[in-house]
Amino acid sequence: MPITAKLDEFGKPAWIALIVLGFMVWWPAGLAILVFTIWSGRMACGYHGHDRWQHKMERLQHRMDWMRSKMGGGGPWGYTPSSGNRAFDEYRADTLRRLEEEQREFREFLDRLRFAKDKTEFDQFMAERRNRPEQPSAPHN
Repeated sequence: MPITAKLDEFGKPAWIALIVLGFMVWWPAGLAILVFTIWSGRMACGYHGHDRWQHKMERLQHRMDWMRSKMGGGGPWGYTPSSGNRAFDEYRADTLRRLEEEQREFREFLDRLRFAKDKTEFDQFMAERRNRPEQPSAPHN
């Protein structure tokens, strides 16, 4: 059994102990182990797969909400103060509406993508399950 699998059985405390031991023996070894554990996701630092995109979407939504609050609310529930230029105010409102629509469409696209991936994996599982040979059951005494 590889050492990484053995350490994974013990969980994060084993990895942390190995990192500390690596630093005590020779600091470059400790640093290398630390980088490996973060890069491999064993310390749950960072975002992998579709979670990364979900995290980015949440950050984008947070930034949009922050900008909207700085502009005075905006959107259907708040009042956006006038800049004094009606043409600019109309352009800004249209741009914000368009960006919100694009964001909504992108979220729907990601949902459809996740559903398609889940469905493909489920269909593959069912096909493998149907195609596996029947195993005789052991007689009960």
